[in-house]
Amino acid sequence: MSSDRVLPPDAKAYLVGGAVRDALLGLPVHDRDYVVTGTTPEAMLAHGFRAVGADFPVFLHPRSGEEYALARTERKQGRGYTGFIAYAAPEITLPEDLERRDFTINAIAQDVETDELTDPFGGARDIEQRVLRHVSPAFAEDPLRVLRAARFMARFAPLGFSVAPETLALMRDMVADGELEHLVPERIFNELRRALGSRSPADFLRTLRACNALQVLLPEVDALYGVPQRADYHPEVDTGIHTEMVLTQSARIAPGDELVGFCGLTHDLGKALTPSHILPGHRGHEQAGLEPLQVLCARLKVPAEFAQMAAIVCADHLNMHRLSEMKASTILKLLQRMDAFRKPERVSLFAQSCEADARGRLGLEDCDYPQGHWLREVFAAAAAIRAADVDPQLRGPAIGTAIEQARIQAIRDRMASMRESSEPSAVR
Repeated sequence: MSSDRVLPPDAKAYLVGGAVRDALLGLPVHDRDYVVTGTTPEAMLAHGFRAVGADFPVFLHPRSGEEYALARTERKQGRGYTGFIAYAAPEITLPEDLERRDFTINAIAQDVETDELTDPFGGARDIEQRVLRHVSPAFAEDPLRVLRAARFMARFAPLGFSVAPETLALMRDMVADGELEHLVPERIFNELRRALGSRSPADFLRTLRACNALQVLLPEVDALYGVPQRADYHPEVDTGIHTEMVLTQSARIAPGDELVGFCGLTHDLGKALTPSHILPGHRGHEQAGLEPLQVLCARLKVPAEFAQMAAIVCADHLNMHRLSEMKASTILKLLQRMDAFRKPERVSLFAQSCEADARGRLGLEDCDYPQGHWLREVFAAAAAIRAADVDPQLRGPAIGTAIEQARIQAIRDRMASMRESSEPSAVR
């Protein structure tokens, strides 16, 4: 690795964090962050670097535009994620900067001139052994790191990573001490949505459950574990396990799509509220799930599009599974409920979310789900109907009624042609 020598004379620059980690894992490196030792903010500015960031000294390289942060330590002030004060000074060493980081695999630095690694906490060894381990007891000072550990597992569990026993024990202690109760809702949802867009979002849930954090952060989801379902529809039986399997399928069907993942996470919340005397059936769980979904979204300040799309999937996923049995007028109402004619992207999001639900069952991971194709087809047929296609003599509300009737007929015709070739299987 080479570097344009624009740094102050006594300064040294190191590539740090995820760029070093991902390179050692053989993964693509997208973002590069650098730490600079042995200099001051004034010297960086004098050599053409541009200051950014209000909390601690970070600068943009005058040519590459990449971020260079002065080596720093952090002191905790109060409780919660925001209670930290950064302290940067020329005398702070590289190991001192690395010690403030969360996991050993993120606490490795690479000299930009010599490529030599500085690895005071054994991060390269932990990468080799596929272990996620905290750097120091200071890990416990930031409760967000419990969520970060779970998110890292959502990304790295497919590569064979596991959480070190001592790190998991520390995370349990943090939960037991009530540290997670001080997290800012937006920070929680930010980690959640990034995990839902990862390769293995189910491992996010598993990790949070393993340290007892799921019941604190997502009690509506935690309540699903241990709730039985009919084995003829759900061979996995446990609703929590089903939710994990749906997340796995979400990542498979719509890789990186956080919104589909969120819909998969919350689609069955109503099953935790099913009266015990009707178990393992869950009649009415779709509507029952809307209230806990609303509570979850309000608590975490979930963006409106996530909350709205999740409510659509929660309320109507069984209707989607029964699409072949529905009348054309009922299908049109389904499309209208999701506001499909104004927001056509929702049709595919809904179809993908429901397909993940259907495939998130033991032994049925590769089952056919023609309903998704059917919905897209009938929507295309209905959306093709315009005001110009109806009687030009009509006026006022009669135009809307005529368009609706024409769309019903278009759906009916398209359904009839598709019914001749296949019959989607029912899902509950």
